[in-house]
Amino acid sequence: MNRFHPGMRIVAAVLCFLLTDVGASNLMAQTAAPPPRLQITILDGEGALNNIKQRVAREPIVQVEDENHKPVAGAVVIFLLPDSGPGGTFLDGTNMFTTTTDAEGKAVASGLKPNNVAGKFQIRVRVKHGDDTAEATIGQTNLIGAVSGGGAVAHAFPAKWVIVGIAAAGGVAAGIIASKGGSHSTTITPGTPTVGAP
Repeated sequence: MNRFHPGMRIVAAVLCFLLTDVGASNLMAQTAAPPPRLQITILDGEGALNNIKQRVAREPIVQVEDENHKPVAGAVVIFLLPDSGPGGTFLDGTNMFTTTTDAEGKAVASGLKPNNVAGKFQIRVRVKHGDDTAEATIGQTNLIGAVSGGGAVAHAFPAKWVIVGIAAAGGVAAGIIASKGGSHSTTITPGTPTVGAP
């Protein structure tokens, strides 16, 4: 005959479940992957606008640090450009450039040249030092036209936005001419916006 009260059996089952759950949680916490020991900081090249006609691009520069924010010298750094679409090549004509970090943990992808395809692309950065690895991406854009300090002007915008801009400018000019055509002047006073039920 079972000596345990039915209520006691329920309590015991709940305790077993809780203990098992806590043990599993502790085991999972112990086996969880540690945070990455290498950190990649993009120093230059992010958001760069590359001139396709002049074959000019901003060289990506990264810095590799350890978990204590100390520079990591001698880490192998691979810069990888897309296989197709907007992108470019390095000095040797390939889409991959391999180098090592200097004493300050810095690495430069020298000789980047944009290809003839306009658009946005990403440069993948892979770092390896001993058993530690890290990855990052650097976004750039290839443009047809002049690139200045403020960005690109010619051919930088889709044609539909250029047409909309021209139409809007034409409408403003027509309104100015029409208002100056008569002998009286017109004053435009902004209204007070109201919000009501539809």
